[in-house]
Amino acid sequence: MRNSPNRLVATVFGAVYLLVGIVGFAVTSGVGFFSTEGTNLIIFEVNPLHNIIHLAIGAALLYAGVKDLQLSRTVNTAVGAVYLLVGILGLFLLSSPLNIIALNGADNVLHLASAVLLLGVGVSLDKAPATARA
Repeated sequence: MRNSPNRLVATVFGAVYLLVGIVGFAVTSGVGFFSTEGTNLIIFEVNPLHNIIHLAIGAALLYAGVKDLQLSRTVNTAVGAVYLLVGILGLFLLSSPLNIIALNGADNVLHLASAVLLLGVGVSLDKAPATARA
């Protein structure tokens, strides 16, 4: 894992997102599952659905980081693409009844930053060396 940026990033991000998902449940007592306004976890708003999404993403990243290089590249790229979409859509959903995961501005910044890092690592690092042609 030390020799692979993709595996390292997937493992670290996975552990952090799992932790955030678990801690999120400690602060969302009494918040509706699809509530458009959540409870603050530091500066990020979360609701129970948001916590479950963090748990699922964290588990996928952690599993991929521990499992192997190709899977970690694939999961980093996929999660990065999803976070890019969520970060962009989140800009338009902040005051909307469609904001079922209680996004706020800080969430959007984090999702976009995560997308850049995960996509950057996933698509550019740990590529298989080209085979030599005779």
